[in-house]
Amino acid sequence: AGMVGAAALAGCAGGGTQAAGSGAASGSGLTKVTFALDWTPNTNHTGVYVAVARGYYEDAGLEVEIVQAPENGADALVATGDAQFGVSFQDTMATYVSSDSPLPVSAVAAIIQHNTSGIISRSEKGITSPAGMMDHTYATWEMPIEQGVIQRCVEADGGDFSRVQMVPSTVTDEVTALQTDQVDSIWIYWAWAGVKCELAGLDTNYFAFADIDPVFDFYTPVIIANDDLISSDPDTVQAFMDATRRGYEDCISDPDGAADALLEAAPELDGELVRASQEYLADQYQADASQWGEIDQDRWDAFFGWVGEQGFAPAIEPGAGLDTQFIQ
Repeated sequence: AGMVGAAALAGCAGGGTQAAGSGAASGSGLTKVTFALDWTPNTNHTGVYVAVARGYYEDAGLEVEIVQAPENGADALVATGDAQFGVSFQDTMATYVSSDSPLPVSAVAAIIQHNTSGIISRSEKGITSPAGMMDHTYATWEMPIEQGVIQRCVEADGGDFSRVQMVPSTVTDEVTALQTDQVDSIWIYWAWAGVKCELAGLDTNYFAFADIDPVFDFYTPVIIANDDLISSDPDTVQAFMDATRRGYEDCISDPDGAADALLEAAPELDGELVRASQEYLADQYQADASQWGEIDQDRWDAFFGWVGEQGFAPAIEPGAGLDTQFIQ
């Protein structure tokens, strides 16, 4: 809460101790690129902050500016080339990879290997599985794919989706929303809001979408790149991705040090939450993949296939919006 304007702060993330005094890109021979966050800084983004702070981008010949995206996310900024890279989500990308004029962006790496999102509620509500959402309120973002996921989960559990009480989400803080009965159930990403509820001592029930149906083990979040840059200057994309991977590998091996880098760049964040979240994500960034960033096209296509079958988007071609060449 209260963070909406906070990360104008991130506008100058070119600092970090090693980078100090290295001069602007124009005089330093570094290639300047912009990385757009999807929202305010959080532990999804830590690998990029680590790569800035530890000079990994500089080593790769890059100067990276981290900017906060407008409310509609990073996708449009990356599509227009105002940012070269950014953070998106496969479910968000479904809305623009298959239209008559798809946005010219591609996912080039998975930030987190599996979908760690799901539905949280206070234990006393008795929502132990999706059918339990019936006759309870749910904070919806009013997006067709989001509501389709909920419907599939509720019906697969034998429930009646029409009895889930959809309330347009005004949630800014999940802990407060649950404590004050503002809403009974919320779609959260465990690494941030789930950990936050744990730290607050809330007694909750939670189920993960990927556990309900494998088709919902989609990639969220991902790093996207501008397609024109991919085709015209793949070396810069590769350099960025190699340095970024080093940053996330540090997050995996040293979550506490990674937390320090994020908190230095975004001191308004809650340090206890950041550290606990980094501990959780250390096992999740790469999980069971052979290396950080890998995207399995079968899983990618399975989710987009479902989106198309449900009519939430025009039929999506296999591999649409995906470019796996930079994580080898």
